[in-house]
Amino acid sequence: MKHILFFCLSLLPCWANANPMFAPNARNSLSLYVAQSTGHGDLGHLMWPWDWEINPMTIAMIQYSQPTQILRLPARVNVHALQNFAYRHDNGASFGAVGISWDIVFASICGWYIGAGLGPYMRDSGDKYVESRLVFGERIFIGKNIGNRVHAEIFTLHFSNGDFTEMNRGFNFLGIGLNYSF
Repeated sequence: MKHILFFCLSLLPCWANANPMFAPNARNSLSLYVAQSTGHGDLGHLMWPWDWEINPMTIAMIQYSQPTQILRLPARVNVHALQNFAYRHDNGASFGAVGISWDIVFASICGWYIGAGLGPYMRDSGDKYVESRLVFGERIFIGKNIGNRVHAEIFTLHFSNGDFTEMNRGFNFLGIGLNYSF
């Protein structure tokens, strides 16, 4: 069933005109994101909501972005600072991280857009889920222009080290974001 979901997502048309993540003529964006853990596991686990387990971890993230293009598609390059708050020591690990990522919009229509992103992050510590401090973040998002310069997004986010170390259970999150472009 998971393969059917991935196949359907791959059929989405790749079209988008102006960069829908930014206001017209905007060259910068500041964003605030909040996300709740949906359990550990691989990227496939992130895409399948019926497998989610709510874990006691929450991420708060601030993001600075600039518009760009990747393969002629609207995109943004991002710099992140984030903090993961774990509520209980037996089920999670608190960590801070900084990272850079690239997001691409595959389709946009009537103020809505859908896209994906990828980038490396450096954490301040390893833990029982992922031993390494270097992790990669993969994000899938759906956004909506809710004002001339304001955009809202719902997203899923997966952190993993790509099996660089033996312990790599990964982190998965579901969250919301608010972006202001200027």
